[in-house]
Amino acid sequence: MGRTLKKISLTSWIFIAMAFGIVLGMVAPDVAKELGPVSKIFLNLIKSIIAPLVFATLVYGIAGTGSAKAMGRIGVKAIVYFEVATTAALFIGLAAVNLVKPGQGINLPFEKATLAANKVTLAGTLEHTFPSSVIDAMAKGEVLQIVVFAFIFGTACISIGAKAKNVVDWCKSLSDIMFEYTKYVMYFAPFGVGAAMAVTVGSKGLGVLFNLGILIATLFASLLIFVVVVLGAVVYFFKIPLRRFIQAVKDPYVIAFSTASSEAALPLALENMERFGVPKHIVSFVLPTGYSFNLDGSTLYLSLASVFVAQAAGVDLTIGQQLVMMLTLMLTSKGVAAVPRASMVVLSGTLASFNLPLEGVALLLGVDTILDMARTSVNLLGNCLATAAVARWEGYDFPTGDLEPVAEVTEAAA
Repeated sequence: MGRTLKKISLTSWIFIAMAFGIVLGMVAPDVAKELGPVSKIFLNLIKSIIAPLVFATLVYGIAGTGSAKAMGRIGVKAIVYFEVATTAALFIGLAAVNLVKPGQGINLPFEKATLAANKVTLAGTLEHTFPSSVIDAMAKGEVLQIVVFAFIFGTACISIGAKAKNVVDWCKSLSDIMFEYTKYVMYFAPFGVGAAMAVTVGSKGLGVLFNLGILIATLFASLLIFVVVVLGAVVYFFKIPLRRFIQAVKDPYVIAFSTASSEAALPLALENMERFGVPKHIVSFVLPTGYSFNLDGSTLYLSLASVFVAQAAGVDLTIGQQLVMMLTLMLTSKGVAAVPRASMVVLSGTLASFNLPLEGVALLLGVDTILDMARTSVNLLGNCLATAAVARWEGYDFPTGDLEPVAEVTEAAA
């Protein structure tokens, strides 16, 4: 019996807890409503991750290259590509959530909903972006201020070179620690998810599940549009041999989808993109950098999910306010780690910055495993294509035939 329990994955436990919470909410709604503190404890733990993780990953991502020259011509081209792709993803998600309105009708209880809609302005957000104290920003969970400080801090680290090595290494260690911390917090996820679903169904009824189903369908359709239209345009514009590219990315894609972690697929993706024909120095720079700066699936999801929570809370955001939120996500999504459910951390920080209810995160977490598999595999696909696009931009040509089997490549190298 003990061995059987150990074999059940965390993802499976989350699904089991979600189902248990739904059943409890149906058969004993009064009991289910009393489980609110359990989900709030989990949300508090999620909030504790935000500041150190965003700071550490951004500083190390910027300064970890060791010199400003490493962010030269190839770096500029990669960043231009990243920004265009992620901006397209954000706006596709924004268009989809406004068209379908999957959060409408949930009526998530939140007393600050009206206040939030009135407070968020472009001028106020820009003024509030620059921190007077990073410690205060971290204590209050002001994600935008942390991002701005981290960008300037990371650039300063590059400027002084070797003198900053200990600080950069410390940020790398802090980043690794926070990844591990996140894993420990996620062990509590089944309890938080189960409680959140029980409270939601107990107080709102089964109708809320219909909204979550619409959200899932909206995300999958949006990701499909992004892949076909945006990534398809990249393939056409840069003349990437499609058949060969598909052969190179299919195995890493499956790994990313099944594990909900593009990091798990990184070694094979690096190897296969070299076999595809991308020079090693471009693959080794663009692909890992993309794991922090080019998470297309995650950024699309974040734009969709943030407005979904606003709709669920009854917050009527104007287009201008949504654009401010997109600007926030454009910055904060650069700190998304390539590990399962890391997008939930960034979403939590963004919701907190815009006075939107974190209860929305608990609601989304019930179906986040399904959402995570889809967005993570698109992250991986987008980053592999980015390496090919930058290589083509640099003037490199690719073979047009089928990808050689690994054995043949090994023999040729020998």
